[in-house]
Amino acid sequence: MFLFIGSCGKKDENLINMKFDPETMPSMVTDSAVQLISDSGRTRYKIAANVWEVYDKAKEPFSYFPKGFYLERFDDRFNVEATVIADTAWHYNAKSLWRIKGNVEVKNMQGHEFKSDELFWDQKTAKIYSDKYIEIKRGALELKGYGFESNQQMTDYRIMRPHDGKLPFEEGPDATDSLQLQSDSVQ
Repeated sequence: MFLFIGSCGKKDENLINMKFDPETMPSMVTDSAVQLISDSGRTRYKIAANVWEVYDKAKEPFSYFPKGFYLERFDDRFNVEATVIADTAWHYNAKSLWRIKGNVEVKNMQGHEFKSDELFWDQKTAKIYSDKYIEIKRGALELKGYGFESNQQMTDYRIMRPHDGKLPFEEGPDATDSLQLQSDSVQ
C-alpha cells in the first residue's frame, strides 16, 4: 500500500513582521502576581503586584511593576516586620537595586512611617536612599526634608536637608535625661 499526501497553499499574508526589542518588550507579563522570596532557606519577603513585567533579555535585566507594588518583610516566625507600598517599582537584577516610585509608604519594624515620592533600596550595600522629599512619623514626632539615607531595616536613618517637622515637648526632666541629678546619689 502506498499513501501520498500533498498540499499546496498560498503564503499566509496576514502575518505581521515585527522585531522583538528586549529593552521595551517584556519576555513575561503576569497579572495579579504574588511571590515569596527566601534567604538562606527562610521565607523573608512577599511581593504582590497587579502586573509584573520581566525584561530578562534586556542589556540590564529588570522586573517592572507598573500598576502597584506591595512588599512585606517577615521575621523568623513569619510575622510581618515591615511593609512597602508604592504605585510603581523596578528591580534591576544584576545590581540588586530596587527603585520604588509614586506614593511610597514604608512602615518599619518599630512602627515608624515613611512617605516619599521615590526611594532606592541597594541590597548589595544594605542601604535605602532618596534625594526626594520625605516625611517620617514616629508617634507624635514628625520629620520632613529632602534627601534621605538609611540602613535597609530603616531603623538608623538621617534626612540630608531637614526643613520642617513637629517635635513634641514635655515639661520636666525625663528619666533618661543625662543631665538629671539623682537625689540619692549626691551626699
